[in-house]
Amino acid sequence: MNILIIGNGGREHAFAWKIKQSPLCTNLFVAPGNAGTALVANNIAIAVDDFHHLGAFCLGQKIDLVLVGPEVPLVKGIRDYFEADAQLKNILMVGPGKKGAQLEGSKDFSKQFMLRHNVPTAKAKTFLANETKEAQKYVEGFQPPIVLKADGLAAGKGVVIANSIVEAKTAIQEMLAEKKFGEASAKVLIEEFLDGIELSVFVLTDGTSYVILPEAKDYKRIGDNDSGPNTGGMGSVSPVPFADTAFMKKVEDRIIKPTVEGLKKEGIPYRGFIFIGLMKVKDEPYVIEYNARMGDPETQSVLLRLKNDLVELLVTCAKEELKNYSIEIDPAYAVSVVMTAGGYPEKYNKGDVISGLENTSSHVFHAGTKSANGKNFTDGGRVLAVTGKGRDLKTAISNCYDSVKKISWKDSYYRKDIGQDLLDLQ
Repeated sequence: MNILIIGNGGREHAFAWKIKQSPLCTNLFVAPGNAGTALVANNIAIAVDDFHHLGAFCLGQKIDLVLVGPEVPLVKGIRDYFEADAQLKNILMVGPGKKGAQLEGSKDFSKQFMLRHNVPTAKAKTFLANETKEAQKYVEGFQPPIVLKADGLAAGKGVVIANSIVEAKTAIQEMLAEKKFGEASAKVLIEEFLDGIELSVFVLTDGTSYVILPEAKDYKRIGDNDSGPNTGGMGSVSPVPFADTAFMKKVEDRIIKPTVEGLKKEGIPYRGFIFIGLMKVKDEPYVIEYNARMGDPETQSVLLRLKNDLVELLVTCAKEELKNYSIEIDPAYAVSVVMTAGGYPEKYNKGDVISGLENTSSHVFHAGTKSANGKNFTDGGRVLAVTGKGRDLKTAISNCYDSVKKISWKDSYYRKDIGQDLLDLQ
């Protein structure tokens, strides 16, 4: 098969790495890709939301399967574009249409969807830009911390956890009135804070049936011990020791099944991934958010544990034939540590030379990178996701950090504590 992956991050490099292993893969392309995807596939200089040129490329290269990595083309309707074209509609695609992608594209839509289908979640209320004063009045009835979420896409940074009423009011002013996140915060959800431990659950569904991929724990904040501002993700661990069989049964019965059935009831066809961000509160699962794609850097840890042929799995989903498909999971641990440019998630440099990549024994998935004249350079905030494996969590952490320490560039940064909070839970 000729396969096109859309995206240019660490998630897409991990997909490309896994897909390349399949005997079903003939030619593999990534648009636009990065220095890492160039090692295993052909990079194509087409933007993720340039549907016209992506469609023309698919026809020219006789692409059989399209895997959409990031959220932007999904929310903008890449599936709808392909399905509306007589020449493109028969190309297999993994990724929901515009309606289904609202699960991620609108926090308000996803919250109302959860309420309609009795999916356990935190209480919340949505406010518009002209309701700034009402929103500030509303938070006075909360016991901090208070969660504020931009309704639209904000590259994983649209969530503020305010530790006081004053901080919440300031954040509301910045988000609603001053549009800190642009149109993404034209609406803001004010949500009760759930006190628990987070994990991410990944489902691949064809709209009727589904398979559950390995779960992972993501580390969102920039600093050790979960300090500082939110980022796109600083590391991940899979499996998650506290997500035992009994807990995962609750997740499936109370969250996954109602979600898939809810989409079907509402007439929303869905062939793709659903990322379910969960909070475990006193052994009960609550949904924090849905995403309409795989997470980054969770994908890097999850795919290292997936034994199945990924192309076979994706094709089965795209053809709506997941009913009797089963997943095989490696019991080993996988740990990903994200290395960033200094200053991220605020202002950071690009164009610094990366050294030490040839010295690592772990998997190094590229995110914000580019290559020229035989050298690799930084080209984004999150630059690399170094992923180590081990028979237990301690070994996986050790293997990962051994490789991280061998890689460097000017002002490179990474968290030193990924996975440490889970060591006592094994």
